[in-house]
Amino acid sequence: MKQHNQLGDMLCTLPLLASIRKSFPYSNIRLIASQDNYRILNSPSEKYIDELLVYDKSTPLKFSKFLLNLKNRKYDIAIVPSTFSFSRTSHLICYLSGAKFKVGVKSADSKVNKYANYLNVKADFEWESRKLHQVDRFLEIGRIIGCEFSEQDRNSVRLTFSRQEINSAKDFFRMHFGKNGRKIIGIHTGAGKIQNRWSAANFANLMKMLYEKTNCIFFLTDSKTDTDSTIELINNLDSGFVRENIVFDDGMNIRILGAVLSGIDLYITNDTGLMHVAAYSGTKVISLFGPTNGYEWAPIMKHNIFIQSPDRNINSISVDSVFKNALSLIYE
Repeated sequence: MKQHNQLGDMLCTLPLLASIRKSFPYSNIRLIASQDNYRILNSPSEKYIDELLVYDKSTPLKFSKFLLNLKNRKYDIAIVPSTFSFSRTSHLICYLSGAKFKVGVKSADSKVNKYANYLNVKADFEWESRKLHQVDRFLEIGRIIGCEFSEQDRNSVRLTFSRQEINSAKDFFRMHFGKNGRKIIGIHTGAGKIQNRWSAANFANLMKMLYEKTNCIFFLTDSKTDTDSTIELINNLDSGFVRENIVFDDGMNIRILGAVLSGIDLYITNDTGLMHVAAYSGTKVISLFGPTNGYEWAPIMKHNIFIQSPDRNINSISVDSVFKNALSLIYE
């Protein structure tokens, strides 16, 4: 049950889904996801789930259809992977599924789950004192039902793109990047929370330094909530630089975007959902963290670097530190 709107939170459950698949290879795995997030996993090519059920409560009729679809299967196990908040809705969906085993968290870091009465297989966890990554927190919930997963296993989990999605990404590369051999560096300036956004001036200065050093071309990603930060970045760059050295994603389908990101050389981003899309697409990522914890949310794979602000102000991260780390990943 991941019916919330946080894209990164949902993608961090991919290793949990993979561990379930490994432990129960002949099972049918159904993921309940929100209207905002389901598209990233909505493909027959995704190997860790068999079905997607979209949680839609926008009208009484659609909610009724959701409930009917929920109950049209006989479930053995239902899992609520709650790690930082406890949702009454998720636990109620778990209960209404009628699953024999309803699995989740009894308490986390001494915070009692007041909806734990909807569960019949549950455990207490201490995560904060160990500074445990969200992925590992989810995996510990899976271990309640015997889903073991090694560090090597969890670091190898990736999104799986269809042949059509890969071909669409190749077409995009041919059209926009050509065959000039220039390094391609992705940039994402937005974030859901303002305090998680490195300034447009910092990104602009970084891009100028990277261009002068590598003659790279930039792939600028955006979303409907990031328009202001994107415009601010453009205003900090010369119009000629933008025209000659920046390719925009043009609001493409998120799965095709993931396939495109899998082919670029580096992605530099704030703490946001596309950070996880890039990492699970196999891209090298530099992620910037201000008030949130990089050790808890940054991509876990190799060839990923997170930079944590020393004082929790994201703009205390220097342009020079990001530049040096970018060069280390580009040329490793």
